[in-house]
Amino acid sequence: MATVYPFKALRPHADYVSDVASVPYDVVSRAEAKDLGKDSKSFLHVTKPEIDLSDDIHGHDPKVYAQGRKALDSFVADGVLIRDAEPAFFVYRLTMDGRTQTGIVMTADVQEYDQNIVRKHEFTRPDKEDDRVRNIEALAAQSGNVFLAHRDHNTLSKITASTLAQTPLYDFVAVDGIRHEVWKVDGGHNEAIQNSFAELGPIYIADGHHRSAAASRVAKNDGAGEDAQRFLVVSFPESELAIWDYNRVVEDLNGHQTDAFLQALSSVVSVDPIDGPVNARHEVSMYLAKQWYRLRFRDELIDESDPVGRLDVSLLQTHVLKPLLAIDNPRTNTRIQFVGGIRGADELVKRVNDGAGVAFKMYPPSLAELFDIADAGEVMPPKSTWFEPKLRDGLFVHVLDSLTSKNG
Repeated sequence: MATVYPFKALRPHADYVSDVASVPYDVVSRAEAKDLGKDSKSFLHVTKPEIDLSDDIHGHDPKVYAQGRKALDSFVADGVLIRDAEPAFFVYRLTMDGRTQTGIVMTADVQEYDQNIVRKHEFTRPDKEDDRVRNIEALAAQSGNVFLAHRDHNTLSKITASTLAQTPLYDFVAVDGIRHEVWKVDGGHNEAIQNSFAELGPIYIADGHHRSAAASRVAKNDGAGEDAQRFLVVSFPESELAIWDYNRVVEDLNGHQTDAFLQALSSVVSVDPIDGPVNARHEVSMYLAKQWYRLRFRDELIDESDPVGRLDVSLLQTHVLKPLLAIDNPRTNTRIQFVGGIRGADELVKRVNDGAGVAFKMYPPSLAELFDIADAGEVMPPKSTWFEPKLRDGLFVHVLDSLTSKNG
């Protein structure tokens, strides 16, 4: 069972919500964040506070975290952010290109993260965990939602539908064209929401592994109170989510000439020239020397009983990237780049035409495959999943009053 809670949200005043809401801190560079943060109310001043410091100050300098706290305090003092008096659940709907996904904003239990009831499918990096721990401790708050997925549940669907019939707290379209709408759930539904998640069993991290891990570490600090034993999440039903492709670009052919590389490939995959990328399981679209190719993995290489090994990203890594292109560890090898599917096939073409060696457009895993891997206690290869639309930061903040008292 999964235990979830309403919370006293710190959130934007309705007059400022479109100014405050910002892209996640980890999808933009410092230069991009500085440009996006030109609006003085952008939440990037809290989540990417180095944009307000000189460029020679490193992003993990203590001054950066202190600047984030200064920005958050200023937003509260100026009435840009307001604190709810009572705990509540929220409904958050995103619409992109005519497709909607509607989730429930709440807090989840840190112990259940530790116990794998809130299930993981990725490894985390210590340096990124450290950064989020320092961010939470400096802010005395969790400033961004962890993106969860849960199996469909009839009661949750009914509560969501009845909430959507009410007037939203927020309704705005961001500069990227994605519509964001938020409703506060009537408190009379709180117990039913909690009971429904208890009935669901495990819930699954889609995106936000480092934020989750950081919340777990902060919860173990001396003086961390009950509020720090919970972390900010928004959970969406499985049927409304779509995983996008997460593609690979390798900067060179590891010493191969084009014809020799194609010949080496043919020993593990069928290689066929095509006019444009395909989109099918166990087929990879490769762009090489101004030509698209369909790569089909041979049947004997695919073990459908292996939830990780059967993924196309695993097959490509095991049979192509490592043996032919010497990408032994894609987490650390600097010769490989990862390109989210939102950028489209044209971005892969551009990078290869601009000098990269080869690009691979992947078929994305399904939510069911993600669930299977998490249930088995396994992890997916790095950069396997890309979710769109992205949640906006700044719409909800979970204040940790116990840390505020400690830091104060």
